[in-house]
Amino acid sequence: MSKINKLAIVKLSAMGDIIHAMVALQFIKTNYPNIKIDWFVEGAFSKVLQYNPHIDNIYELNLKSIKKNKKELFKQIKLARKYSKNEYDLVIDAQGLIKSAIVSKLIGKKVAGFSKLSIREKFAASLYNQKISISYDKNAIDRNAKILSEPLDFIITKKDILNKKPFLFFKNKDKKIYEFLSENKKNILLIVGASWASKMYSNEKFANITNSLDENYLIVWGSESEKQIANNIANNSSNVTVLPKLDLNSLKALVSKVDLVIGNDTGPTHMAWALNIPSITLFGNTPGYRNTYETNINRIIESNSKVNPYKLDKSDFSIKEIDEKNIVKMAKEILYEEKN
Repeated sequence: MSKINKLAIVKLSAMGDIIHAMVALQFIKTNYPNIKIDWFVEGAFSKVLQYNPHIDNIYELNLKSIKKNKKELFKQIKLARKYSKNEYDLVIDAQGLIKSAIVSKLIGKKVAGFSKLSIREKFAASLYNQKISISYDKNAIDRNAKILSEPLDFIITKKDILNKKPFLFFKNKDKKIYEFLSENKKNILLIVGASWASKMYSNEKFANITNSLDENYLIVWGSESEKQIANNIANNSSNVTVLPKLDLNSLKALVSKVDLVIGNDTGPTHMAWALNIPSITLFGNTPGYRNTYETNINRIIESNSKVNPYKLDKSDFSIKEIDEKNIVKMAKEILYEEKN
């Protein structure tokens, strides 16, 4: 492999997927301390990457705007072409979509990406110079580790990932978040929202958890509908605080300070794994084995659904059937037994 001085990573969305890919950065830098790394991302998620010492430049795109306004296509193509002046030695498309493959091709001459059989949008593979093979149904973190290391001629092992250093960083956070943390009780952060309604656990059962375990519960929210859910849970509990709306840097800071995160399969819950903070992630119509890396402190609880990772069923609300007693039991194990 010719020397790589400038690397571009294309991973546009969503928050959890970006986090799953970011773990590779520390290992890239270990193997190539002087490499310059730029990251291309949808603007809505750029603050997840912000302040990471391993990233030199974060470039925002807005491909989602094309759905609302077709004329935006030309604006985004022009923007991507502009970045070709950066003269990257290698571009890695870690997303594996047609749109991310086109962006990758526009910004660099040498592009690595997933092979045809490793992605759903198979045409994307035809735009890559180097193709990396790993089954689409494999663990998403392993997939990201492979796509971001193999083109650079090294391997990120499972042991590396299990021994990772925390890799989310924050500055300029809202210091008010610390006022909500208890010094006398365990601080448990509840992530009650998700991208689909069918990925969201029951409000009633979240409230039951808070009433079964006497600790300090905090709920964050990102939309008015999530705020209503949070208020509903708080109204049925005696020890829940619904936080004011937080920006992503303040959210990262908060997650880094709590004792446990309990939440749906969504970006803010995955922040806990990235920060080496204990977590329980709840899965219904998405595959738990694929979307997390289980450790002693990062656990999962799945519904009884048989999930096909190639075709997720948005009408499957089985997550709501998970028994909250099992969540409480697991929380006790993590909070009390393993720290004593």
